[in-house]
Amino acid sequence: LNKGADGARADDTTRLKVTVASWLMQLTPSPSPVIHGQDKLGRGLNNDATGRLICPVDYDWNDLVVRQHIRDYHPDYRVTAYSWPAFLYKDEQYDPQNPTDGLFKGKLLLKTFKYIFTSPTSAETEDQEELSPDNISTQGHPKQRRTSGERRTRCNVAALLNMKSVQPRSIAYTAVQLRFALSSTGSW
Repeated sequence: LNKGADGARADDTTRLKVTVASWLMQLTPSPSPVIHGQDKLGRGLNNDATGRLICPVDYDWNDLVVRQHIRDYHPDYRVTAYSWPAFLYKDEQYDPQNPTDGLFKGKLLLKTFKYIFTSPTSAETEDQEELSPDNISTQGHPKQRRTSGERRTRCNVAALLNMKSVQPRSIAYTAVQLRFALSSTGSW
């Protein structure tokens, strides 16, 4: 069982490395420098697009001085495992007065969840209404559901795991996978 789980994690990590880069390169304007699918060297805090997403919510990535302090590992601007990255929040906006407002509703986080647990095509939904956390289904994209005479040969991951709803464990797994895909780190 452990080998199967390790293999699934490795598959998710490999696929997301390429897919997240593709999603980011579709942004307007495109990130500069370019984020390559197979190369993680141009990611992390040294890239403005990925840095903005993984920047701890306690810091203002738009402030060039703060950004440089983070990149220089200044002791007052540490990025640790206890730092909550901006991608966890809706529109990457954190409210220090209400820290749970928008938490786990970041567009890229939701897209990654759908990619992992329902299907890669379900993650391509651009309709914000359908990509909201309240509307995430573990049943896959509506166009991929079976019709009365159609047989599907593969189940999505949520079905294989018998997931009926989004669970904290699956959110955490998704967040870790996305954080790793955005980073410049090559291995765990």
